[in-house]
Amino acid sequence: MIVLGRVVAPFGVQGWVHIHPFGDDPASWRRMSRWWLGSDPDGADWRALDLLDLKPHGDGWVACFYGIADRAGAEGLKGLYVGSPREDLPKPEEGEYYWADLIGLSVVNSQGETLGKVASLIATGANDVLVVRDGEQERLLPFIDQVVKSVDKPAGRIRVDWGNDW
Repeated sequence: MIVLGRVVAPFGVQGWVHIHPFGDDPASWRRMSRWWLGSDPDGADWRALDLLDLKPHGDGWVACFYGIADRAGAEGLKGLYVGSPREDLPKPEEGEYYWADLIGLSVVNSQGETLGKVASLIATGANDVLVVRDGEQERLLPFIDQVVKSVDKPAGRIRVDWGNDW
């Protein structure tokens, strides 16, 4: 299961919920007629819900599902993760990646030094940030063109322009 985001809170009284996406293209989720929700991103309690609508609202997104028609139903979804089996996901464009595809990749700088592995990502207002861990050391690298020079998923490596001592 690829985790895409999380249900943050109910929205209104007709079963809508606020969605916090873990990525920058939740509009593409409209192409998935079925969403999966679960309490643990690594768990087995995922359940399928059919998407009725998804739309931007303010600086976020709201969604509603068939069978969830009131606030009480929406409150029951609060805190659940939104996911999808990989085969149901829209194919990313060239140079775009699902976060799950980046986690675990080795990060190597221009000098050939290994900085660690991608442990997670953080969404910020400006750009996503790679959380790179090497033992006890943690580095936060912005996922921008000036820093990330290439992503080679088959080789399991991300090349970056980032000093070992930064």
